[in-house]
Amino acid sequence: MSRTTSTSHHLDRTRRRREHDAWWERFPWWSVIVGVVIVGMGLKIAIDPDYDLAWKNIAPGVWTTIRATMYAFSIAFLLGLIAGLGQVSRNIVARNVARAYVELVRGIPILPLIFTLALVVVPDVSAKLGFANSVPQFWRAIAALSLIYGAYMAEIFRGGIQSIPPGQMEAGRSVGLSYRQTMRYIVLPQASRAIIPPLGNDFIAILKDTSLLSVLGVLELTRNARQFSANTFKFPEAYFTLTFIYLALVVALSLLLSQLENYMSRDRVGER
Repeated sequence: MSRTTSTSHHLDRTRRRREHDAWWERFPWWSVIVGVVIVGMGLKIAIDPDYDLAWKNIAPGVWTTIRATMYAFSIAFLLGLIAGLGQVSRNIVARNVARAYVELVRGIPILPLIFTLALVVVPDVSAKLGFANSVPQFWRAIAALSLIYGAYMAEIFRGGIQSIPPGQMEAGRSVGLSYRQTMRYIVLPQASRAIIPPLGNDFIAILKDTSLLSVLGVLELTRNARQFSANTFKFPEAYFTLTFIYLALVVALSLLLSQLENYMSRDRVGER
């Protein structure tokens, strides 16, 4: 029995078992708990004037947080794809350079690495290119997050590519496709089913780690909360509101990713 057939039968059995379960056993009660918490926090912010004031001062940072997340994820995606392909390459130089990049980044805690990349590496590189001290802190922060998460995404791409049976590559080469064409048209489309869910998790992780950019002076959510609490001494209101905003953003993204994963699971067994 092939791997695809075995997976399809397993998914069919799982689906049939869930169909026979009582509705209260299948109902996602956790979502009710999370929903009640979010609604309760939102009502607290809407009713209490001090919390409403904190909201008005912190919420403008949402756009900066979202922009930082989108930019960092997009660049990290490209870096991760290149490094992931490098790790499975037959070229000894590409393979070892990609592996060294991944191991170096994964071996350093994220906060010291952000400081090093944003305050040491980026200024040095920009000085050598002739525009020293002209790179805004926002883009230094984006460069740091991108390089960090590019290494983690490289492992996701590597694992996804290596999950495809070697016979797929051999089949592509046997019909006259080059290595690059086989990877592009045969291997990567199949690997995407294993790659997309963990990439979605990394997108959420980047969103949460944008809070670390506050140490560089980037005016995102956490920086706004720190400034508001320092100026007004309303620390409970500031960090309660900050928690509410992050929780709402992450839960919304998690629901979207869950829908995507459900769609891909149906597609895997031939249901559209």
